[in-house]
Amino acid sequence: MTSRKAFTLIELLVVIAIIAILIALLLPAVQQAREAARRTQCRNNLKQLGLALHNYHDAHSVFPAGYYSYGTSDGTGPPWAQIDPLTWDAAPGWGWGTMLLPYLDQANVSARLEAVNPIWTPAYADAIATKLPVFLCPTTTGGDEKFVVRDSTGAPLTIAGTQVTLGRSHYVASHGQESCWGECGAALTGEIFTNIYTSTTTTITINGDVSRVADGPFYRNSATRFRDITDGTTNTIFLGEHSSKLSEKTWVGVVPGAFTHPSFISPENGPDAAATLTLVHAGPSGGELDITGFPIIHPVNFPTFHVGQMYSEHPGGGHICLGDGSVRFVSENIDLFTFAELSSIGEHEVIGEY
Repeated sequence: MTSRKAFTLIELLVVIAIIAILIALLLPAVQQAREAARRTQCRNNLKQLGLALHNYHDAHSVFPAGYYSYGTSDGTGPPWAQIDPLTWDAAPGWGWGTMLLPYLDQANVSARLEAVNPIWTPAYADAIATKLPVFLCPTTTGGDEKFVVRDSTGAPLTIAGTQVTLGRSHYVASHGQESCWGECGAALTGEIFTNIYTSTTTTITINGDVSRVADGPFYRNSATRFRDITDGTTNTIFLGEHSSKLSEKTWVGVVPGAFTHPSFISPENGPDAAATLTLVHAGPSGGELDITGFPIIHPVNFPTFHVGQMYSEHPGGGHICLGDGSVRFVSENIDLFTFAELSSIGEHEVIGEY
């Protein structure tokens, strides 16, 4: 009688268990490798944007504004400006990302736009909805497609009889420590924090001039030059990440009357004015207090989850692009004061290792 060789049931189960264990061990390694590749791509995107900023400065002797808006000191202006009575944001609205298009091999898109006309000009509808990979982080799960701009209630915004659809961005420009979103319009004075260590405040007259509040490189009608960055370009944040998992951002610019809405609600977050379509800040700023009454500084991924802060889905932190064009990954546990110090251009803080 000839014996037949075969697996017993126990042996088969042991083999299956071993394979399952190997797969369980392998999957995290594969996921880590994929995230490492995505993180590298994100870093490269920010590096390209940083180099484009430098090339823009070389060509124009100034960095682009956070966004361009008809200048008014009393909230009035010609009808074509479409001045928002709350924020005094107005036409044309083009943001820093649009200004960089010729320096990002996107001259074909740039050529379809004219900076003297408003963003919402019907002829530009297709161009401003363009999906541009250089503005998209591959790690982000909140979406990378175009989106319809919304008003304060969350409904689609209509301006000059037109709904506006914008191309998405996962990168934002730094307004500094202070913010000047809705309060830089009809509210002619604002209380702002002038000392991040003591939280002492002062009241200043704004009259629509955001430069009286902003202490970072980008804001409404900013005209920052290298000479203005007295803290040093290696110590100043220019750009950073903001995942669409938290809120919608765009490379195009700002539409008067628009609001940015958080995709999820926390005790500290809520909608904010149109400037946050392209800009974020580090905090603190006037009136921005946590539930215990202390001023809020919010580095990357800070659990305030403001639409006006940096937010990344990379494990442990996110990328920032400094004024010298270099890109660094900062921990979400970075010292709060250090992050605030990195966000201003001329507060003369001494910044240590981070």
